Amino acid sequence: MDFALTEEQQMVQDMARNFAEKEIAPFVEEDEKNHYYRREILTKMGELGLLGWSLPEEYGGNGMGWMEGVIALYEIAKVHTSWRLAISGNCWGPAMTINEYGTEAQKEQYIPGLLDGTSVGSFAITEANFGSDVAGMKTTAVDKGDHWLINGSKMWISGGHTSDVGLLYAVTEKGAGAKGLSCFIIDYNNTPGITRVPILDKVGMWPAPTSELIFENAVVPKENLLGGLNKGFYICMWQLNNTRMGCATGAAALSKACLEGSVQYANERIQFGKPIGKHQMIQAQIADMLLEDEAAKYLVYHAAWLKDNNLPSQQATSMAKLSGCNAAVHAANLAMKIYGSYGYSNEYPCGRWLRDAKQFETLEGTSNMHMQIIANIELGYAPNR
Repeated sequence: MDFALTEEQQMVQDMARNFAEKEIAPFVEEDEKNHYYRREILTKMGELGLLGWSLPEEYGGNGMGWMEGVIALYEIAKVHTSWRLAISGNCWGPAMTINEYGTEAQKEQYIPGLLDGTSVGSFAITEANFGSDVAGMKTTAVDKGDHWLINGSKMWISGGHTSDVGLLYAVTEKGAGAKGLSCFIIDYNNTPGITRVPILDKVGMWPAPTSELIFENAVVPKENLLGGLNKGFYICMWQLNNTRMGCATGAAALSKACLEGSVQYANERIQFGKPIGKHQMIQAQIADMLLEDEAAKYLVYHAAWLKDNNLPSQQATSMAKLSGCNAAVHAANLAMKIYGSYGYSNEYPCGRWLRDAKQFETLEGTSNMHMQIIANIELGYAPNR
């Protein structure tokens, strides 16, 4: 594996970096302060093809693969972690899953809008009492002959109250556990019986919309079943192996943001007559951050390479996600130490880095779950898909 970027990949990197610096960076502090989701950024991402990774050009895909996708997402998330959700929520979540399991009619109806940014996407798995235990969910979908009737609630859904199109996982055969779940495509703008409640009291990720979704006799057309009856658990696990790449890339990018900020500050801040970067303890912290940051980035590249070559990637994806999470949290903690008292001030981004880093320890599989996935595959207790 040679991870030296090709000329085309360098062009992707430059485009994404320029986009993030021009369209996202000027609004970071304002949007953080106001907890504001800037919808037009998603549209601009779609116009540039930044939502179409690893999807067919006939539906609006950009003709490039996972490696190019993580390269672009890395540059975007490094500027503002909240915007990494756009690619997972639109491309690697609903669009990619519909492309894999959907009918031709479903693909034609939903994928193009998700990739060109005219639709906001989401996927709803987690419930208030069921997070890691996907098979234990309680939301139900009952076959009423000419439609499905859905009741229940979902919690901590990224993009939920802003979403136009989303995937919903629900129980279609009670008592069957993982074998009784199904996946549905939800048109949130035209489905009665759905209440969407923004979750505003969060530790971090303030400009990224998060929601509770309540389904009360929500009527969903029969043709919106995705991938077959009671196939939802398998579809969900397949989807998570893709969307977790967004988490892994975003975490690695946040680690890099902490490192770059700390290096700059260590060269500017003078103590005892010299830049603090000249002091050995600061150097040790910078070295520590760099080691974890580089490891996280290359684990992301490795997982993307496996996916582009159609090789088993579940273990590599979990390793990338867990490594990125650990690197981001550790780097955010060290950055706050390096910045000293200023790190505790909103004048600098250390507080945002730390708040945003902590979400990676639970999002799309807790760190404990990913350790279990990695170990079970290594021990031969589970296949590496």
